[in-house]
Amino acid sequence: MKTIVAGLLAAAALFGTAAQSATVDRIVSPGPDGKPGLILKGVIVPAGSETFYLSGQLADPIDPAKKETMADFGDTKTQTVSVLTKIKALLASKGYTMGDVVKMQAFLAADPKLGKIDFMGFNAGFKEFFGSTDNPNTVARSTFQVANLVAPTFLVELEVTAVKAPK
Repeated sequence: MKTIVAGLLAAAALFGTAAQSATVDRIVSPGPDGKPGLILKGVIVPAGSETFYLSGQLADPIDPAKKETMADFGDTKTQTVSVLTKIKALLASKGYTMGDVVKMQAFLAADPKLGKIDFMGFNAGFKEFFGSTDNPNTVARSTFQVANLVAPTFLVELEVTAVKAPK
Protein backbone atom coordinates (compact mmCIF):
# COMPACT_ATOMS: atom_id res chain seq x y z
CA MET A 1 0.00 0.00 0.00
CA LYS A 2 2.84 2.42 0.86
CA THR A 3 4.40 1.67 -2.52
CA ILE A 4 1.17 2.53 -4.36
CA VAL A 5 0.73 5.79 -2.42
CA ALA A 6 4.37 6.73 -2.99
CA GLY A 7 3.99 5.97 -6.72
CA LEU A 8 0.82 8.08 -6.95
CA LEU A 9 2.52 10.98 -5.16
CA ALA A 10 5.53 10.76 -7.48
CA ALA A 11 3.26 10.68 -10.55
CA ALA A 12 1.29 13.68 -9.24
CA ALA A 13 4.52 15.59 -8.66
CA LEU A 14 5.72 14.82 -12.18
CA PHE A 15 2.37 15.71 -13.72
CA GLY A 16 2.21 18.97 -11.74
CA THR A 17 5.71 19.90 -12.89
CA ALA A 18 4.84 19.10 -16.49
CA ALA A 19 1.65 21.17 -16.32
CA GLN A 20 3.50 24.12 -14.76
CA SER A 21 6.35 23.99 -17.24
CA ALA A 22 4.01 23.87 -20.25
CA THR A 23 4.20 27.08 -22.22
CA VAL A 24 1.64 29.03 -24.16
CA ASP A 25 1.74 28.07 -27.85
CA ARG A 26 1.57 31.30 -29.86
CA ILE A 27 0.68 30.52 -33.47
CA VAL A 28 2.45 33.17 -35.51
CA SER A 29 1.02 34.51 -38.74
CA PRO A 30 3.53 35.70 -41.31
CA GLY A 31 3.37 39.33 -42.33
CA PRO A 32 3.60 40.50 -45.94
CA ASP A 33 7.39 40.74 -45.62
CA GLY A 34 7.68 37.12 -44.41
CA LYS A 35 8.51 38.22 -40.85
CA PRO A 36 6.10 37.45 -38.00
CA GLY A 37 2.91 39.45 -38.36
CA LEU A 38 1.52 42.06 -36.00
CA ILE A 39 -1.07 39.67 -34.55
CA LEU A 40 -1.18 35.93 -33.97
CA LYS A 41 -3.33 33.40 -35.80
CA GLY A 42 -4.21 31.94 -32.43
CA VAL A 43 -3.02 30.79 -29.02
CA ILE A 44 -3.13 27.44 -27.26
CA VAL A 45 -3.13 27.77 -23.49
CA PRO A 46 -1.93 24.72 -21.53
CA ALA A 47 -4.24 23.12 -19.00
CA GLY A 48 -3.80 24.40 -15.47
CA SER A 49 -2.75 27.90 -16.53
CA GLU A 50 -3.97 30.80 -14.42
CA THR A 51 -6.18 33.16 -16.45
CA PHE A 52 -6.84 36.86 -15.86
CA TYR A 53 -9.75 38.40 -17.80
CA LEU A 54 -9.74 42.19 -17.85
CA SER A 55 -12.94 44.07 -18.56
CA GLY A 56 -12.96 46.75 -21.22
CA GLN A 57 -10.68 49.66 -20.32
CA LEU A 58 -10.95 53.24 -21.54
CA ALA A 59 -8.37 56.01 -21.78
CA ASP A 60 -7.60 58.37 -18.94
CA PRO A 61 -7.60 62.10 -19.70
CA ILE A 62 -4.23 63.58 -20.63
CA ASP A 63 -4.64 66.12 -17.82
CA PRO A 64 -6.77 64.63 -14.98
CA ALA A 65 -8.24 68.10 -14.32
CA LYS A 66 -9.67 68.22 -17.86
CA LYS A 67 -12.09 65.54 -19.04
CA GLU A 68 -14.84 67.26 -20.96
CA THR A 69 -13.82 67.11 -24.62
CA MET A 70 -12.27 64.59 -26.96
CA ALA A 71 -9.12 66.74 -27.05
CA ASP A 72 -8.78 66.05 -23.30
CA PHE A 73 -8.32 62.35 -24.11
CA GLY A 74 -6.34 62.63 -27.34
CA ASP A 75 -6.46 60.92 -30.71
CA THR A 76 -6.67 57.15 -31.29
CA LYS A 77 -2.94 56.53 -30.80
CA THR A 78 -2.85 58.60 -27.60
CA GLN A 79 -5.92 56.80 -26.24
CA THR A 80 -4.49 53.39 -27.20
CA VAL A 81 -1.27 54.12 -25.31
CA SER A 82 -3.29 55.39 -22.33
CA VAL A 83 -5.46 52.26 -22.23
CA LEU A 84 -2.49 49.89 -22.62
CA THR A 85 -0.61 51.76 -19.87
CA LYS A 86 -3.64 51.27 -17.61
CA ILE A 87 -3.85 47.57 -18.56
CA LYS A 88 -0.13 47.15 -17.87
CA ALA A 89 -0.62 48.54 -14.35
CA LEU A 90 -3.67 46.32 -13.71
CA LEU A 91 -1.75 43.26 -14.86
CA ALA A 92 1.25 44.16 -12.68
CA SER A 93 -1.02 44.54 -9.64
CA LYS A 94 -1.80 40.82 -9.95
CA GLY A 95 1.70 39.65 -10.90
CA TYR A 96 1.23 39.58 -14.68
CA THR A 97 3.11 41.36 -17.46
CA MET A 98 2.13 42.50 -20.93
CA GLY A 99 4.01 39.41 -22.16
CA ASP A 100 1.32 37.28 -20.47
CA VAL A 101 -1.48 38.79 -22.63
CA VAL A 102 -2.71 36.25 -25.18
CA LYS A 103 -5.98 37.73 -26.46
CA MET A 104 -7.24 41.24 -27.12
CA GLN A 105 -10.54 42.61 -28.31
CA ALA A 106 -10.31 46.18 -29.55
CA PHE A 107 -13.34 48.41 -30.01
CA LEU A 108 -12.66 51.55 -32.06
CA ALA A 109 -15.00 54.47 -32.67
CA ALA A 110 -14.60 56.89 -35.56
CA ASP A 111 -12.46 59.94 -34.93
CA PRO A 112 -14.68 62.90 -35.88
CA LYS A 113 -11.63 64.69 -37.34
CA LEU A 114 -11.08 61.80 -39.78
CA GLY A 115 -14.67 60.65 -40.29
CA LYS A 116 -13.55 57.04 -39.75
CA ILE A 117 -11.57 54.90 -37.33
CA ASP A 118 -7.85 55.54 -37.16
CA PHE A 119 -6.64 51.95 -37.53
CA MET A 120 -3.07 53.04 -38.25
CA GLY A 121 -3.02 55.17 -35.09
CA PHE A 122 -4.35 52.21 -33.10
CA ASN A 123 -1.66 49.90 -34.49
CA ALA A 124 1.04 52.49 -33.80
CA GLY A 125 0.04 52.57 -30.12
CA PHE A 126 -0.30 48.75 -30.04
CA LYS A 127 3.26 48.34 -31.38
CA GLU A 128 4.63 50.25 -28.39
CA PHE A 129 3.50 47.38 -26.15
CA PHE A 130 3.50 44.24 -28.34
CA GLY A 131 6.11 42.91 -30.75
CA SER A 132 8.53 45.43 -29.23
CA THR A 133 11.96 45.22 -27.65
CA ASP A 134 10.39 45.31 -24.18
CA ASN A 135 7.78 42.69 -25.09
CA PRO A 136 8.47 40.59 -28.19
CA ASN A 137 5.19 38.69 -27.68
CA THR A 138 2.08 39.64 -29.56
CA VAL A 139 -1.51 38.49 -29.19
CA ALA A 140 -4.48 36.95 -30.92
CA ARG A 141 -6.64 39.99 -31.62
CA SER A 142 -10.00 41.04 -32.98
CA THR A 143 -10.68 44.66 -33.86
CA PHE A 144 -14.21 46.02 -34.20
CA GLN A 145 -15.45 49.33 -35.49
CA VAL A 146 -18.30 50.46 -33.26
CA ALA A 147 -20.78 53.29 -33.70
CA ASN A 148 -19.99 54.75 -30.27
CA LEU A 149 -18.37 53.90 -26.98
CA VAL A 150 -19.78 54.88 -23.56
CA ALA A 151 -19.10 58.60 -24.12
CA PRO A 152 -18.26 60.62 -27.25
CA THR A 153 -14.82 61.47 -25.80
CA PHE A 154 -13.65 57.84 -26.16
CA LEU A 155 -12.23 56.35 -29.36
CA VAL A 156 -10.70 53.13 -27.93
CA GLU A 157 -11.84 50.41 -25.54
CA LEU A 158 -9.71 47.30 -24.99
CA GLU A 159 -10.38 43.96 -23.31
CA VAL A 160 -7.52 41.54 -22.72
CA THR A 161 -6.98 38.02 -21.43
CA ALA A 162 -3.65 37.11 -19.83
CA VAL A 163 -2.38 33.68 -18.79
CA LYS A 164 0.57 32.33 -16.87
CA ALA A 165 1.71 29.12 -15.25
CA PRO A 166 -0.10 28.39 -11.99
CA LYS A 167 1.43 29.59 -8.73
